Amino acid sequence: MNKQPLLEVIHLQKSYSASAGLFSGAALMARAVDDVSFLLEEGITLGLVGESGCGKTTVARLILNLEEPDSGTVTFRGRNIYELRGVARKNFRKQVQIIFQDPYSSLNPRKKIGTIIGEPLRIHNIVPRKDIEDRVIELMELVGLQREHFNRYPHEFSSGQRQRVGIARALSLGPQVIIADEPVSALDVSIQAQIINLLQDLQKQMDLTYLFISHDLRIVRYISHRIIVMYLGKIVESALSEELFNHPLHPYTEALLSAAPTTDPVYHKKRIILSGDLPSPLNPPRGCIFSSRCPIMKPAICLLNNPPFEEKSAEHWAACYLR
Repeated sequence: MNKQPLLEVIHLQKSYSASAGLFSGAALMARAVDDVSFLLEEGITLGLVGESGCGKTTVARLILNLEEPDSGTVTFRGRNIYELRGVARKNFRKQVQIIFQDPYSSLNPRKKIGTIIGEPLRIHNIVPRKDIEDRVIELMELVGLQREHFNRYPHEFSSGQRQRVGIARALSLGPQVIIADEPVSALDVSIQAQIINLLQDLQKQMDLTYLFISHDLRIVRYISHRIIVMYLGKIVESALSEELFNHPLHPYTEALLSAAPTTDPVYHKKRIILSGDLPSPLNPPRGCIFSSRCPIMKPAICLLNNPPFEEKSAEHWAACYLR
């Protein structure tokens, strides 16, 4: 789309310590994010997919500066976010917001939604105190809520309405980037479609940039311009949305796509069944991180080193020796 990168993730690494056992004094390191790099271009939606435990949410937390990486950096409009202090850091917080997965637990049950949506406005002094209620009502109506909802508590809403509250709160500071971390996984299918359409409409109206994290490939394909596939802390494939779905290169991506349901009653695709479970990051496989589950693995090649993440064709990157 020829837009300049708004946010850049550069060689991020993040590990967590874990006990080796009850009677062992040793501590093991689990690498949750392993040398992750990508660009987030202004005005697009970048999908980030993978199985649970692959590191997607950890990447989100690192971008939000809720945690600091062991190495690597994130730049926002060319500035290293981990070096920001004071007013500059506070301004960054306004520019990058998050929509959480669970629309209930992310809202304070003791506060009315008018207060919840207006709290960021008060903390950051976005509008005069006397104008906060009017601004909150504007935000509520923008996301499909009504004025009379202002004084209600979260438990009085459906899950879809609560997620609209979360979206309104994320929009309250006028962000440029919104990280949507599984924002519809807790919703009914019919409500999912409404929220996804709302996010797309808001993107057009407000020129928003999304990092959309999900395990649902149908939704990711519908909303994303580009998709990144993660496995065991690493990016294994990245391509434009339709290119990735039509011509997947990495065996893991092929397996994910084969498991995705289809609405076509005539089309029957071959299901690729992966053997075993997702390996523990405490003890990753030797060589290629996907080697223990890969249906086309060749020991003489794949068990030696982890393959480089390289451009296989125009704007299509993958980490596989055999493709």
